[in-house]
Amino acid sequence: MFREVARKKQVLTSDQIIEILKAEKRGVLSVQGDNGYPYGLPINFWYNEENGYIYFHSGKKGHKTDAISSDNKVSFCVYDEGYRKDGEWSLNISSVIVFGRMHTVEDSEKANQIYRSMSLKYTSDIEYIDSEIQKFAKDTVCYELQPEHITGKIVNES
Repeated sequence: MFREVARKKQVLTSDQIIEILKAEKRGVLSVQGDNGYPYGLPINFWYNEENGYIYFHSGKKGHKTDAISSDNKVSFCVYDEGYRKDGEWSLNISSVIVFGRMHTVEDSEKANQIYRSMSLKYTSDIEYIDSEIQKFAKDTVCYELQPEHITGKIVNES
């Protein structure tokens, strides 16, 4: 059902894929948007190593939430900063693409735990995190991306 990476020599291992999902702070979430157009947006996220799911937060209204409500199939792309080999101008970039279905986390206590874990990826200020959750959680949707297929590869941009 899903395509495999065509250039087998560029495929990342499962461990490399997980490291990218853990380390990187943002990716591009793509959904089926209005009038059949894809809608991709930069978004922060948290990868849960325990269950392999990826979590996002969102306001309760907007293009993204409407699109997910009408079709929960999404793709999510994350890539690293890359590196240059000595004497070369081109970057070597590792990327991961996750295909799966997006679901809303209905349990507010679980959602708040996810918000806290997600926030800790960006700041260690627990007081600030708890304050933000208390202020905004009721107006926020917690999304859970359940992967169906994940690929990763390294590409030289030359």
